[in-house]
Amino acid sequence: MTDKTDGTQHAADAGSGGGTSDDDGIRTLPFPADLAVGGVGLQIGPMGEDRTWHTDAPLHRVHRIDFHVVMLFTDGPVRHMVDFAEYEATAGDLLWIRPGQVHRFSRECVYRGTVLTMQPGFLPPATVEATGLYRYDLPPLLHPGPAQLGALQAALDQLRREYEDTATLPLGLHAAVLRHTLTAFLLRLGHLAAGTAQDGPQQADSAFTRFRDAVEEGFGAQHSVSAYADALGYSRRTLVRAVRAATGETPKGFIDKRVVLEARRLLAHTDLPIGRVGAAVGFPDAANFSKFFHLHTGQTPVAFRAELR
Repeated sequence: MTDKTDGTQHAADAGSGGGTSDDDGIRTLPFPADLAVGGVGLQIGPMGEDRTWHTDAPLHRVHRIDFHVVMLFTDGPVRHMVDFAEYEATAGDLLWIRPGQVHRFSRECVYRGTVLTMQPGFLPPATVEATGLYRYDLPPLLHPGPAQLGALQAALDQLRREYEDTATLPLGLHAAVLRHTLTAFLLRLGHLAAGTAQDGPQQADSAFTRFRDAVEEGFGAQHSVSAYADALGYSRRTLVRAVRAATGETPKGFIDKRVVLEARRLLAHTDLPIGRVGAAVGFPDAANFSKFFHLHTGQTPVAFRAELR
């Protein structure tokens, strides 16, 4: 069975072009700017036989992306792995994969519908926060009701029309219209996604947002809550309140969860020695890393890796 993503067969291997191989061994695919109309920071089109989502991409192998992908399916079922979870989407479902997440397309499934890819920097920071683009706590798979699906489909169709219309506006205005139209779609999508966690913590404040971004950038070297608080100019108490309000957990728990996720990714998807995995997530001493990993997962790194192979 051939790989079908945005409908195109991809036979590229991990050693081919179209991405970079990180030190951790997991390949990162950049935004396919060469395929975007007018060079803007988004791409939208049908998942079908005649379009390519990413050139030279080993999509059936685990990889990271440095951009957002939203797929609205018109057929199914389609199975897709995102960070150790297998999701099964069918007609009317949406799959939202965020930058940095490790995922894999299915060899056996045909992907049909509409796919949107977007560079993180295409929208201004206020819009990014309002639309929840970095709510990694939310599940990737969304199941809109009939009314929500109709509104999302209409917004996505309008975005696609604006994207393909390169004749009626200068490039600068075209990009501005795309940003506004994309924002309308993402506000609907973000509202749907947030609804899946309506029983949990709600809107994040700026303190948490800054902390979250700092942890994402620095978790591989820094695990101290006090160090993050000092760097951001907050008291430890302020940071504790902000993180608990946004996530229901402590800052230390938030940091540790991010470290564990990255360690699991590296153990599962690379052949790096245990010591190098530990070093990559901030534990120069392999024994300390093993203790930390066992404390948070109930397994040693060796046992976790062996279970998956």
